[in-house]
Amino acid sequence: MISNQVLQNTLEGLKEISRTEFCIIDTEGKVLATTFADFSIQPGDIQAFVESQADSQLVKGFQYFKVCDDYQLEYILVAHGDDEDTYMVGKLAAFQIQNLIVAYKERFDKDSFIKNLLLDNLLLVDIYNRAKKLHIDADVRRVVMILELQQEKDHSSMESVKSFFGGKSKDFITAVDEKSIIIVKELEDGEGYAEMDKLAHAILDTLGLNQNEETHIAYGTIVNELKEVSRSYKEARMALDVGKIFFGEKDVIAYSSLGIGRLIYQLPIPLCKMFIKEIFENKSPDDFDEETLVTIDKFFENSLNVSETSRQLYIHRNTLVYRLDKLQKSTGLDLRVFEDAITFKIALMVVRYMKYMETLEY
Repeated sequence: MISNQVLQNTLEGLKEISRTEFCIIDTEGKVLATTFADFSIQPGDIQAFVESQADSQLVKGFQYFKVCDDYQLEYILVAHGDDEDTYMVGKLAAFQIQNLIVAYKERFDKDSFIKNLLLDNLLLVDIYNRAKKLHIDADVRRVVMILELQQEKDHSSMESVKSFFGGKSKDFITAVDEKSIIIVKELEDGEGYAEMDKLAHAILDTLGLNQNEETHIAYGTIVNELKEVSRSYKEARMALDVGKIFFGEKDVIAYSSLGIGRLIYQLPIPLCKMFIKEIFENKSPDDFDEETLVTIDKFFENSLNVSETSRQLYIHRNTLVYRLDKLQKSTGLDLRVFEDAITFKIALMVVRYMKYMETLEY
């Protein structure tokens, strides 16, 4: 359960404090970590100690200690020396390693619980029973954030995110796929969506990911109960996908800001094709030239204001009117009329959604 590197670091720290050489061996006699330069293991000595009823034993100038997890023997700790001081130091070292086992086991259990919670793999009764055993508060405000990386995450990226949060036990950092890091954030009193937005930008800035166009953070709605965490996760996951389609320039996307894009994302493709055919007949927004598309985008940006749009495009007002008239003749939609403008805007978003879904099929 505990990595050999962690065991090695622990032994080296204990050696530095106590000036005692240590070695950790598994129940089969394999050395997992050691500070000895030339310690030779006698398989018979290890086997005899494992089979004995003793918790500790002095063997040929070495102190042997059993390290257990719930009465199940996990490791043999060996300390060099046969005096009383070595015995006391060895007992303390064994106690330290046993605590490490408990801590790592609890951390693993919590991580497993959070993953299953996110993926909706738990019954309601199991959620509250397991949360109580793991000392996880059930009735606090939380939000799920997903950090999606450009490439498959490695150990360092996960550790960087954990260090950003300072190892707070109330927040959970985990993963359920190769490219995403999931943060289940517990909120303080008074914290809301504005603070979550600032936090998301701070994560990207601190980790140096804010310049990467392929890295995004999305977060769901704030929930009040543990059982609703999976909903916040699903919302954050949807926000990532919808954000790529309609808000590609943003690196932080909130589910609550998706607007109509959230509805379009859930439409079946055949219905989308039918809608586009009804609006544009045999044409598509892709058929419009660059000048027309720029004009349309700028017109929408300025809330259908002809004067402001023409000013920002550096064209005469009459030129803009001419372009809008031309567009009306080809599509039957007058963008100066609110209802037609809404229809056209939705059609553009539907086309963008269809193109995105096509890329996923290849």
